Amino acid sequence: MFERILIANRGEIACRVIRTCRRLGIHAIAVFSQADADAQHVRLADEAHPIGGPRPQDSYLRGEAIIEVARKAGAQAIHPGYGFLSENADFADAVEAAGIVFIGPKAASMRKMGSKAGAKELMAARGVPVVPGYTGADQDPALLAREAQRIGFPLMIKAAHGGGGKGMRIVRSADEFAPALESCQREAKNAFGRDRVLLERYIQTPRHIEFQVFADAHGNTIHLGERECSAQRRYQKVIEEAPSPFLTPALRTAMGEAAVAAARAIDYVNAGTVEFIVGADGDFAFMEINTRLQVEHPVTEMVTGLDLVEWQLRVAAGQNLPLAQEQIQRCGHAIEVRLYAEDPEAGFLPGSGKLERLHLPDANENVRLDGGVIKGDVVSIYYDPMIAKLIVHDVDRARALARLREALAQCEVVGPKSNVIFLEALIRHPAVVQARIDTGYLDKHLHEVMPEPQPPTADDFAAAATAALLFDEGAARGNATDSSDPYSPWALVDGWRLGHASERVLCFVHRGQRHVLRASGHGGSYCVRGDGFTVAVDGARLAAGFLSIRLQGQARRYRVRVDAHTALLHDDTRRLRFERAPVFQASSDAASGGGNRVSAPMTGRIVLVKVKPGDAVEAGQELLVMEAMKMELSLKSPRKGTVSAVQAGVGDLVEGDAVLVQLGD
Repeated sequence: MFERILIANRGEIACRVIRTCRRLGIHAIAVFSQADADAQHVRLADEAHPIGGPRPQDSYLRGEAIIEVARKAGAQAIHPGYGFLSENADFADAVEAAGIVFIGPKAASMRKMGSKAGAKELMAARGVPVVPGYTGADQDPALLAREAQRIGFPLMIKAAHGGGGKGMRIVRSADEFAPALESCQREAKNAFGRDRVLLERYIQTPRHIEFQVFADAHGNTIHLGERECSAQRRYQKVIEEAPSPFLTPALRTAMGEAAVAAARAIDYVNAGTVEFIVGADGDFAFMEINTRLQVEHPVTEMVTGLDLVEWQLRVAAGQNLPLAQEQIQRCGHAIEVRLYAEDPEAGFLPGSGKLERLHLPDANENVRLDGGVIKGDVVSIYYDPMIAKLIVHDVDRARALARLREALAQCEVVGPKSNVIFLEALIRHPAVVQARIDTGYLDKHLHEVMPEPQPPTADDFAAAATAALLFDEGAARGNATDSSDPYSPWALVDGWRLGHASERVLCFVHRGQRHVLRASGHGGSYCVRGDGFTVAVDGARLAAGFLSIRLQGQARRYRVRVDAHTALLHDDTRRLRFERAPVFQASSDAASGGGNRVSAPMTGRIVLVKVKPGDAVEAGQELLVMEAMKMELSLKSPRKGTVSAVQAGVGDLVEGDAVLVQLGD
């Protein structure tokens, strides 16, 4: 076994590999960009070395710099993680040429499989069913347009190198093809360093089911079962689970055998994933093979009880696979969701910024957390905005979903916006609960998962006020105990007045709106009055993160986190966040610019400017394209008018809210 390995990656996957290294007694060496100097993978590693600027092409995509660090640090092997250089055959060759072991397949196998186009051609030649399309090396736009007409619409454009949903577009008509191709190629170039694409027919209502394969250098090849990843939004996997609730035993056997055959066909070694598209009738076709560990590998680990990173290390060190096919046991059901810094209400716009608060459930044998950030860390604009992966396991799918609901209810992110509320709604949606979701379902039915948010009820306001009052009273008791006169009535916060009781006034801000409440009472019994309502509160107790309460005589229970600034309530179906604000506060409305300007929605880099001063534009016309968090964002005109100024150029790094285009009459 290796004594020292270098991890050529960052964030969550780097932390994940480091954990296995630590358990096996292997010295873990990390690398980091300028943006990641204080990152968790740097702090967890035994040593870490800088490799360049914040952009991936200036750091994590610099193979020569990573290999040089490995040489100097005495690394015997390099683990590439996923993304970045993990499926780059030239990098794998360079690692081997430097006398270092690449923890993954050989470059020859990677070249056959790392390209989606090459993999499809190979599988078709071996008789594996594939989706009709074009995988040629000739990338002339006119040729691609002709091939698109031959394949027919709708079709999908895919980056030939890469994954994670980047560089993918559905095209439904010939008119959409050219701009979709340009956008896909730009995104692929930025994310993976290569802009080659392939075309394939778009199959309606498909399922995405993949098989984890493993092979060693001694001729042993097996699979560890399947994962279903059909719940996707814009080709990004949202829910991953094992086993698939769709597969019959016979279909599972057939697909497992096909996956193993595909791996054997190209003499594959180490961990890989064979991905299939499965129709409603159970027909399946090869999509691609990923020559790396997948983001969703933890669900396989949870149902098999195996450490796939350990298997990778053992195979790379020349050992046999630890188990044979017949020895693989799968137990129960596992589900994974990804907690992202993004704003679902703003089209899932990626977020960035400091994590002022990050509360996640405690890990145990049924709940696993794989993350790369903690409270106080910064979600960078330069990389994927994942905060953590939340993985649960239980004896069956229904109980795994229940456990996932409970775990998500415990999550809180303050700083950049997050997708927690979206995930909570999604895992309760009938299409997910009944396991009838396909890869296009979310994009078509997102309004079902994300209905218009409902305002808080009178009971919600009363519960939030009660939580705040109990917190304040507890804090006052603590302060009084520490004072010289612990029994002084002046230390109380119950509105005490000589000879009579009084009221306390609280101000909450919910979704930008101020709400003033008045409360009288003490110790869990209150009368709470708001705009048009009065609620009697009795028997309220705040303990162990829960508020038990009687509202108008009806008993309720809320999960609560409350402090001097915030009251967060969760009633098992909804979460409500109330910011505590001063009762008296002056406010003014700043000029917003109305429809006269186009601003950057977040910090990012301008990749395309399509207008100049004096151009006439229509409402909704694309003016600029910016790249942020490895995604392209189209910035459009808010109205018809004339461009009076363009204040950014291609390549400029712009801050969030920066004005990019000014419009005149």
